Amino acid sequence: MVTPRSLTDERVGEIYLSREEIQARVEELGAEIATDYEGLEPILVASLKTAIVFVADLSRALPIVHNLDFIALAPYDGNGGSGRQVRLLKDLSMSINRRHVLLVEDIVDTGMTLNYVAKTLLLREPASLAAVTLLDRPYRRLVEDIPVRYVGFTVPDEFFVGYGFDLDERYRNLPDLRLLEPGD
Repeated sequence: MVTPRSLTDERVGEIYLSREEIQARVEELGAEIATDYEGLEPILVASLKTAIVFVADLSRALPIVHNLDFIALAPYDGNGGSGRQVRLLKDLSMSINRRHVLLVEDIVDTGMTLNYVAKTLLLREPASLAAVTLLDRPYRRLVEDIPVRYVGFTVPDEFFVGYGFDLDERYRNLPDLRLLEPGD
């Protein structure tokens, strides 16, 4: 495990949310979701790699039968540098037709990515579609029509590392969510 002493990047800052705070909130989210989806066997759909730690903990916190599936997304610059879009790299492995789908996000910021994924999956006619996010920044929304139903924490406009969030593909395994300090 990476410990604070073994961190070599000075940009990895102070703990913002401890592992205990995160786990307590994930357990609460699991209880809320279990109540709402009792008897429905929802499919949790998470984005690789960003939401993998959160979805693993959330899955263990859910005392109801559920399925897991994954998608992979990449930014796509489709307008010669003038606009950002999202491109699907890995699609779902199972059908979501007439199934209850819960999108699992690490963070919802502008809402653009979640909007794209939700619209794409709604074309497959799920019975329902909602989202759970560990971190939320509702004040940065560019898209309002997104299905966020469960929120772990509303956070400030900061960058984070740990608990699945990376710095140059490193430190995802830190158990706490840490502030990412500006670098030179």
